Amino acid sequence: MKMDEEDHEMNMDHSQMDMGNQKMGQSDMMMHGGHMMHMGNLKQKFWVSLILTIPLLLMSSMMGMTHPLLEFQGSDWVVAILGTVIFFYGGKPFFSGAKGELTDKKPAMMTLITMGISVAYIYSIYSVIANNVFNVTPSVMDFFWELATLVDIMLLGHWIEMNAVMNAGSALNELAELLPSQAHRIDEKGQVTDVKLQDVTEGDRLLVRGGEKIPADGKVVDGESAVNEAMVTGESKLVQKKVDTKVFGGSVNGDGTIQIEVTGTGENSFLAQVTKMVESAQNEKSGRENLADKVASWLFYVALTIAVISFIAWWLTTDLATALPRAVTVLIIACPHALGLAIPLVVARSTSIGAKQGLLLRDRNAMEQVTSLKYALMDKTGTLTEGNFKVKEYGSLSAKKSDAEVLKTMASLEAGSSHPLAVGITKKARAKKIGYKSVNSSQIKGVGLKGEIDGTNYLIVSPGYVEEKGLSVDNERFDALASEGNSLSFLVENNKVVGFVAQGDQIKPAAKKLIDTLLSQGITPVMLTGDNKQAAKGVAEKLGITEFKAQLLPADKEKAVQSYQNDGKVMMIGDGVNDAPSLARADIGVAIGSGTDVAIESADLVLVKSDPHDIINFLELSRKTTSKMTQNLWWGAGYNIIALPLAAGVLAPVGFVLSPMVGAVLMSLSTVIVAINALTLKI
Repeated sequence: MKMDEEDHEMNMDHSQMDMGNQKMGQSDMMMHGGHMMHMGNLKQKFWVSLILTIPLLLMSSMMGMTHPLLEFQGSDWVVAILGTVIFFYGGKPFFSGAKGELTDKKPAMMTLITMGISVAYIYSIYSVIANNVFNVTPSVMDFFWELATLVDIMLLGHWIEMNAVMNAGSALNELAELLPSQAHRIDEKGQVTDVKLQDVTEGDRLLVRGGEKIPADGKVVDGESAVNEAMVTGESKLVQKKVDTKVFGGSVNGDGTIQIEVTGTGENSFLAQVTKMVESAQNEKSGRENLADKVASWLFYVALTIAVISFIAWWLTTDLATALPRAVTVLIIACPHALGLAIPLVVARSTSIGAKQGLLLRDRNAMEQVTSLKYALMDKTGTLTEGNFKVKEYGSLSAKKSDAEVLKTMASLEAGSSHPLAVGITKKARAKKIGYKSVNSSQIKGVGLKGEIDGTNYLIVSPGYVEEKGLSVDNERFDALASEGNSLSFLVENNKVVGFVAQGDQIKPAAKKLIDTLLSQGITPVMLTGDNKQAAKGVAEKLGITEFKAQLLPADKEKAVQSYQNDGKVMMIGDGVNDAPSLARADIGVAIGSGTDVAIESADLVLVKSDPHDIINFLELSRKTTSKMTQNLWWGAGYNIIALPLAAGVLAPVGFVLSPMVGAVLMSLSTVIVAINALTLKI
């Protein structure tokens, strides 16, 4: 039967992945303030700036020192030259980033960094000229050492950040590296030639020897072998492959030699789609990231305001020579570097962990909904049950058709489908040695399928459709079958039910633990199914689910999601085409990896292994991710909350004034804490 919740799986074109394209992007670059920062460039700028900083520090008066360690005639001008090189060379990435932010009228951390080092540079140039050209008394202290150390710290911080993001996002490269670099192509004469993977095209015939990685998605056209798909699908057991079965690029062939026909190329491959999901999740802004950006933006105005107030207050109470360094100190230490790292590092780490666990986030906002999650709505077949249907009973309900004819007709209609219910019917027909031929059939959304055989139109429908249309059946007989946990499919001809098939399914081993975990976390599990009420009740009772709704059409499921949303946040778990509207509607949509393309595209999260236990992992990962985000926001923002007033001199009356160097050290420490805190995330 074609149950409404169990729509047939749509075929997916698979092909090889473009290795070069997949390794580009975040492998060595990262976006900041509209400016693409290059990993190698940052590393080089850091080391050059650091080397120039060493002699600059030796020739500068710093941290209260009366005289520098190294002083000679003209040393001030040498310091100014070194400081100028560091400012323009080392500071270039921040200038570009600030330009992007100001162009977008969204000043944030890059603007703050630029403002801090610019103020320090301009003030220091003024001090060198005032001291060495005009010989002012008392001499004006320069900030070249603060400028140099700040640029070094910022470059180092961004280098650390990019390293962390690259390490956290390494799942992308791991996925790309699953594919071999070349393939054995068979030409029309049967000759085998080794070709580069990017030269493989749709329709090519490839030879895959025992132990080799399968280079592209396709179907087996010759040979038989057991294939290890664990690295691709997460399924640890070997999968037997024979003629006409699908294979995925990146999986490992067993002992047998097979020949495959490539079914697609480029971006349609399974691995390419997985990689795009991971990239999309890593590139997409979450609500908390937007909050962090807003905080950084507010900090720009707050720092500017505090600097102006501090300058005026110190100028009025002391003198200009004291007021300027205070204002400069405020602007220098206001850089929200840790705040800028707070969320991206956590999300990058979380996304990587999720990918390795078989949790592919298409929208990472979903993670932030978990803490307030109240309901978990879930499909039955394929989600809570194995979906491995076996025909328990079948028969004719018309005097014009025999039982065998009913099975033959249904098998012919279902022959082109890989849906578990369809597979169960065709297997039974083969076991009974009933010859059937594949005919053109098409899905009827939320109903089943239709097709034509020898000029007669047929439907295969669910009990819900039969009940809705008021078609005549022996309810007592089928209620008894359904109460035993069987899923029913009806064959309809000319608006009359002429046959049926009853199939049994098994509950997934991890399903009970999932329900128990949800209940222990205060989340109410609700089963939504297109199956009959008796079968739904049997599964619900075994799993401990007290709320369930049966014989639902797709529209009914979506309405159920909306109804529960009126009372709290809702997670929907499903795998069929009919689940797509519900998955899209829910606050968190979770698609089973073995489900249809439509369901996967509608979901926020895809479970590659199709294992209910992964939902438990997702809940744990989400809660820990949210906790880390909150901690990092406090570390990033908390530093500025404390440092800015101290830099402005609020404790000056008691003899404490925060120096730029100490402020820079605290800022660096805050950045390191945020990075370490993010990288300690694990499940």
